[in-house]
Amino acid sequence: MSVVPAQAVAGTTSPGAADPSAEAAPLAPRARFGPALGAVYRAQLSRARVARIPLLFVATFQSIGIMVLLRGVVDGGDPARDVVAGSSVLVVAFVALNLLAQYFGQLRAGGGLDHYATLPVPPAAVVLGAAAAYASFTVPGTLVTAVTGCLLFQLPMAHLWVLAAVLPLAGAALAGLGAALGLLAPRPELATLCGQLGMSAALLLGVLPAARMPELVGWARDLLPSTYGVEALARSFGPHPDWSAVGADLGVCAAVGVLSLAVATWAYRRAATR
Repeated sequence: MSVVPAQAVAGTTSPGAADPSAEAAPLAPRARFGPALGAVYRAQLSRARVARIPLLFVATFQSIGIMVLLRGVVDGGDPARDVVAGSSVLVVAFVALNLLAQYFGQLRAGGGLDHYATLPVPPAAVVLGAAAAYASFTVPGTLVTAVTGCLLFQLPMAHLWVLAAVLPLAGAALAGLGAALGLLAPRPELATLCGQLGMSAALLLGVLPAARMPELVGWARDLLPSTYGVEALARSFGPHPDWSAVGADLGVCAAVGVLSLAVATWAYRRAATR
């Protein structure tokens, strides 16, 4: 009689050993884009509400102060429309570009991206949710700035509803650019510097009347994502707006917004996997 157990001869395993035929437990499915975007948006909105509201007052006060200073130089007409439109979009640039670049720069340096990388959340939902939350803070300040500018320069307010299209499109373009700058900068100090430079470009190229700029500066203005939102809003202040031109400017702004958010998503994947 053999002393070898029959289970060993048959090739079966001992009770404590893992069964090679057993299947691994399936992982939880990735969250869908819509619910993930909503969750990130609400989380970022509640997180930044207390910290960003004082900065929103600063951005609004800054834009109104610029219009008051330029009131002594610009009397009316197209230059006045450019000043009011550029100052209104400058509030978006201050929050969506400058502050978002700083946020993602600090998030990358502090290891906060590791937290998001472990969640079953699409990278695009993280970038777009944070961008939408920061852009949401610009709505009151932009409205106050636009109304104040119309009263200051005696511009009609009948077509201020164009802001309903300019705000999300310009906000998406600038927020995507800000997120990309923060994620691609090797240090948070450089992310802050890039955000400040971007906001300065929006100030100089967006607020000053385009007709009085040198040709070389005008080319640089065409490369700024917020330029087309500024032009669309400025056209709406005219007595007889060219709505086809307004639609074309908004279309370009939307295309730039999609492109900048795509670059920010790629930058997020690149930073999260390093």
